[in-house]
Amino acid sequence: MSRFRFIHSADLHLGSPFHGLSVKDPTIASVFIEASRNSFSSLVSTAIELAVDFFVIAGDVYDGDWKDNKIGLFFNREMAKLERAGIPVFLLRGNHDALSVITKTITLPANVHEFPTNKAGTFKIDELKVALHGQGFAERSAMENLAIGYPAPVPGWFNIGVLHTSLTGRELHAPYAPCSVEDLRSRGYDYWALGHVHEFEEVASDPLVVFPGNLQGRNIRETGAKGAVLVTVEDGRPRYERVIVDGARFDAIKIFLDVNHQASDVLALVEEAARSRTVSMEGRVTAVRIHIGGESDLRRDFVLNKQQWRDELQAACHRAHADLWVEKIEIKLSDTQSSVVAPQMAGIDLEQLLNPHGADNILDEVHELISTITLKLPGGAGASQLPLDVSPEALIDEARQLLLARTGGAS
Repeated sequence: MSRFRFIHSADLHLGSPFHGLSVKDPTIASVFIEASRNSFSSLVSTAIELAVDFFVIAGDVYDGDWKDNKIGLFFNREMAKLERAGIPVFLLRGNHDALSVITKTITLPANVHEFPTNKAGTFKIDELKVALHGQGFAERSAMENLAIGYPAPVPGWFNIGVLHTSLTGRELHAPYAPCSVEDLRSRGYDYWALGHVHEFEEVASDPLVVFPGNLQGRNIRETGAKGAVLVTVEDGRPRYERVIVDGARFDAIKIFLDVNHQASDVLALVEEAARSRTVSMEGRVTAVRIHIGGESDLRRDFVLNKQQWRDELQAACHRAHADLWVEKIEIKLSDTQSSVVAPQMAGIDLEQLLNPHGADNILDEVHELISTITLKLPGGAGASQLPLDVSPEALIDEARQLLLARTGGAS
């Protein structure tokens, strides 16, 4: 009876900067910053402990080009651990670490085999009768269907397709190397090891087509447990189980208020919701985004006392669990009909006063101010798409809401 096992991973995103993370405690923030490396080290250790036969990485080893060689040295160190354990590694480049993107190099151990980027290539493991087929990205934007160019399966062997792809489209993921399940099935392989989509998904069972998801959530859009899959093949039939290795998590709490809710009710609702998250944390440090919606006269108090509310909501989360941290608070409240305009503001059109030069001029001024600020941000944080973790339009709206709240005007 033939039997072998391998790890299928993808989207390591080593070097991910976590620029958008706004957890205030620097010690906790550092847990997230180091999480990508730690999760990969944990996966490598698991592979060695389980004595898997080989290790597959389906793209995006790195988050982008390196500032220096530190991240390359880290990856080399982990690959060397696998080499000493006699575990070969098969990897291809995705959109984040395409050939045109990564300009620096570190020579990797001999156990690391990289698929070509100009056309699909095949690696064979003779003793297992396993053939792995794959093609990496030469450019960041791979818009062509790569799967249909993969070679025919090796007869009588277990054939694995390795591909970085969005398939026919996945929410929040760029449409790279688009293809259908029918395209994959047409190649006649026994297992497809996919990458690019950061959520775990079993796409198909015949043949088995799997997105393992990324190893570590990097922002609030990537919630829940993260890791890779351990694939066991017996007599040519594959089955898998998830291997969870993330070191920190993101989550979201949503509560909705009505006219009867008081400030104490808000804290109680958040604490209750936070307690419901403690099981899914599985002992991990978790950053939670709190969304408060509905209709309430508390809206102005949230605007005027933003920091006090953040501290109170953080305290509510800590009453539920010591490692549950507020990542951000989103207030989407509307005033009740009982809200009144302050007498001294009666008859004044605040909306007109708030737009004396036109919205476009104000937006231009905000962009200019942000550009000045980002030049002074440490650690390259200014290079991110939203260096202040909020859009210029949102900043303008926040200032508008603050002025309306202070003057008693209605929004």
